[in-house]
Amino acid sequence: MRAALFLLILSLVATAAENSTRTCRILFIAAPESALKTLFLFDGRKAQEVELTRMGFSPIYKISPEAVSLALLPAAPPASNTTATVAAAVVPAGAPAAGIAASIRDFYLIVSSDAANKVAPVKIQVVDADAEHFKPGQMLWFNLTQNKVGGIVGTRKLAINPNSRLILDAPSSRLEEYHVNIQFVAPGKERPEPLCETNWLHDPRSRSVLFILQPPGSNIPRIQGFPDFRDADPEMKN
Repeated sequence: MRAALFLLILSLVATAAENSTRTCRILFIAAPESALKTLFLFDGRKAQEVELTRMGFSPIYKISPEAVSLALLPAAPPASNTTATVAAAVVPAGAPAAGIAASIRDFYLIVSSDAANKVAPVKIQVVDADAEHFKPGQMLWFNLTQNKVGGIVGTRKLAINPNSRLILDAPSSRLEEYHVNIQFVAPGKERPEPLCETNWLHDPRSRSVLFILQPPGSNIPRIQGFPDFRDADPEMKN
């Protein structure tokens, strides 16, 4: 009886610890060559130096379970107690910031350039990446252009409106190459134009995040994709 009670307590403690863990990965999209490589991520409790990676996701960072907002800063703020008033006081006015819902346990912090910001020349967006909503094998698409985009992605049909996002179910059921044929319709046009026709590799263990971007000076958008494969915890940052 005592042994069973002890095991139950251990199970409850482990579940509570798991539910209190919050994590994020960072990605700097369309970063200029002169962009910063690191900044400090402040969650109201602690500041940690983070990588602003461009060609893939950053390591996994732990975030305070109580965090309600995040800010990217050029330096760690002065030490403070944990009251909301003091936490807010140490963040410079105008710093790139974003709120985070209490229900989000794992998320992407998408960073983009913002030369007008005098505190740190970036802006940030929190994207829910909880496994309940975004499962291994699925694809998270962001259309950051004014074009309508659609086509065939493996066994799936893609149709995404301008300035929107969607989750596409796994394009294949196993580890293999699959065919991709995607077109776009420019604003004011009716006829689709080719965007991408090739083969991609599907890994059912990994999630994929894809951005449709409009390069400066070009009428043709481009697609940039990043896999998010989670192995264990060795790369996780405290």
